[in-house]
Amino acid sequence: MSEDRFIYLEPTQVRQGRVPMPPAFAVKAMTADTDGRFSLLEVTLARDIPRHIHHSADEGIYVLEGELGIDYDDRTYIAGQGTFTLLPRGIPHALRCVSTPPPRVLQISSPGGWEHYLEDLFEAGPAVLTDGKLDPAKINPIAATYDIQYEER
Repeated sequence: MSEDRFIYLEPTQVRQGRVPMPPAFAVKAMTADTDGRFSLLEVTLARDIPRHIHHSADEGIYVLEGELGIDYDDRTYIAGQGTFTLLPRGIPHALRCVSTPPPRVLQISSPGGWEHYLEDLFEAGPAVLTDGKLDPAKINPIAATYDIQYEER
């Protein structure tokens, strides 16, 4: 690894992107930092993530604190502290907050790009919400750019 790509972040430090992220989404490694191989975020999941498919990226999640509900294909899991899950591309899944306080996880996406998708969502603001919840019909136009598709009811 070349020295110019070395990153050292103190516990509260994050990588800054083009759009400021809420504290619940702490970017630790951006796609550009890894030559596109992956992105890594520390996420506090305060809002459920509706069922969706990543068509070209695998997603790995390691639970640091709390409990995370995972709906994977046709199965449901409750992942506690220390649990790891790999969500392979092409398989529908959803993530749910099932603990108070909400679960805090490390989330890796390979190849990278997840942080840019989140930037686009935060830039869109409340336009992607209906009654305070993420609305798949409103998210899908943004998600399509990143080869992600949310199931619409």
